[in-house]
Amino acid sequence: MRYLLLATSVVFAFSPWAAIAQEDAETTEGAEAEAQTEETEEQRSVRRLGDVVGSGDEFDIDFDNLNVPEQPVEDVPEVSLPDPEQDEELQTLLRRRAFVPNDQDTLDALSDLIDQVEADISEALGQGDLATAQQLAGVVAEVEPEREIIGEVESAVEQRNSIGQALEQAAAALEAGRLTQPAGDNAAELFARALELDPGNETAEAGLVETHQAIVASAVSMAQEDLDFEGAEARLAEAEDVHESPEVIAEARDSIAEFRTRHIENLHDEALTHIDEGRYDQADETITELVALGHERDSVESLQASLADARLYGSFEPGQAFNDEIEGLGKPGPEMVVVPAGSFMMGSPEDEEDRMANEGPQHRVSFDRGFALSRTEITVGQFGDFVDATGYRTDAEISGSSRIYNLETGRMDDRDDVNWRLDFAGETADDDLPVIHVSWRDVTAYIDWLSEETGRNYRLPSEAEFEYALRAGSQSPYWWGEGPPPEDDMENVTGDGDTSPTGARWNVAFRRYSDGHWGPAPVGSLVRNPFELNDMGGNVMEWVEDCWHDSFVRAPDDGSAWVNPGCERHVIKGGSWSSTPAMSRSAFRISSSAESTDMRVGFRIARGL
Repeated sequence: MRYLLLATSVVFAFSPWAAIAQEDAETTEGAEAEAQTEETEEQRSVRRLGDVVGSGDEFDIDFDNLNVPEQPVEDVPEVSLPDPEQDEELQTLLRRRAFVPNDQDTLDALSDLIDQVEADISEALGQGDLATAQQLAGVVAEVEPEREIIGEVESAVEQRNSIGQALEQAAAALEAGRLTQPAGDNAAELFARALELDPGNETAEAGLVETHQAIVASAVSMAQEDLDFEGAEARLAEAEDVHESPEVIAEARDSIAEFRTRHIENLHDEALTHIDEGRYDQADETITELVALGHERDSVESLQASLADARLYGSFEPGQAFNDEIEGLGKPGPEMVVVPAGSFMMGSPEDEEDRMANEGPQHRVSFDRGFALSRTEITVGQFGDFVDATGYRTDAEISGSSRIYNLETGRMDDRDDVNWRLDFAGETADDDLPVIHVSWRDVTAYIDWLSEETGRNYRLPSEAEFEYALRAGSQSPYWWGEGPPPEDDMENVTGDGDTSPTGARWNVAFRRYSDGHWGPAPVGSLVRNPFELNDMGGNVMEWVEDCWHDSFVRAPDDGSAWVNPGCERHVIKGGSWSSTPAMSRSAFRISSSAESTDMRVGFRIARGL
């Protein structure tokens, strides 16, 4: 106990041991020597010991055996701490240890100080301040080299160097265009490796984003410049693995899809041009390319049919009629008439009498190629061939009713057990009458059957095709001009000279006109229009392909059908036997649901050439 007390007194009485050996000690000793020249050697010895360990009555121990060296026993490490207070304490303790290496109190104090330094190192590591951590670790290594924190700092430094190397290599790979290949030396892997070493590293994250953008850009380039759409999709899949950015991928896919669609449309038009200009081999090659690009099957089949038609019917002339053989029946199909190419103003001008808002805006539609329409509406007999061959049940048969004209009351009524086999009044229909009580769904079923049986691509006409063929070169309200038809039997519409079987007359009708029919007339009974087509402006209204739109804003200008997938209502065009003058106009249009049936609505068919 006495020794420990002495050691403690030594530490705290004179902390700057180095001062004993330097100028202050020498100055003090010289001054004392001059002042006390008469002191004995023994007194001087005691005096020097007091300089080291203190004097007075503070200690009451025996100093006879205390041996404090006048020079350090070991070197003082040249290290320092950034904190001034800590550094002052460090230097003091290091000097004490240098003079008395085994003093336990000094060693314990140093250990406590190093504990604080170690805590500071851990904090610096947590904050990513490797410079401070390294500086502090250097002190620890000099004082207590066995501390594990030293290895932690070395590992952190090594990790930092690895991260830096990975980022440097990744940046070089990105600049060189090595985005995902070769394995182990590409930007995507190297930036990802840096993130594994340092989660949240902003440079690595930004590098992955830039790599992702470069991959997406290369995918778009592959599609638009190389026409490698499969490769482009594979690149986008790689981009998804590199960085999660669904909006960017979706935008790229949309861009590629839009370009692909335009490219396919251009190839489609190119194939048609080859066909029209007699370059049949080139057309065949283009169609093959469209197949490889995944062009819609119906469109490919249409092109193939058009190419076959061009090779077979290359000498067609406008107005020429033809029939396709129905193989299963061994007889010709409906008579088709070639409609010439051209253009017209679709809809009605704003000053046209009885004009409706859905007939505008009036706009020009151009047909680069001719097409064919059936000369007349499809008849009861022709539709019966389809039903007999397929067993098809119409919507009217399924629902059990349709609308008929009540001759006794003059009203349009729903009646049970009415279907395509009956006429406008619900009586058995003759085979040469236009088929009615058929829905848009029934019509498309007939057309699909006819296409399969003939090997040709039949369809409903578009609204633009129908109005173009109905007008037949005119821009007047009716294909025959202004006002009532100039002669009887031009179209089966309402005339003030018509009389029903019960003696009824139309309240609103063309003046001084009669077509001699109350109800639909046998097809082809009346005058053909200038395109050699019958019953376009009367007899029965007709289904067309287009979905219903309440105006022509954004309508196609190339004559194609304006359709929206899943639409529920379709356009009905043309006049009927009960149409007033306003409803008989060429621009008049109405709509109905795809399942509806009526005694005034039938259809005719179209085919591309």
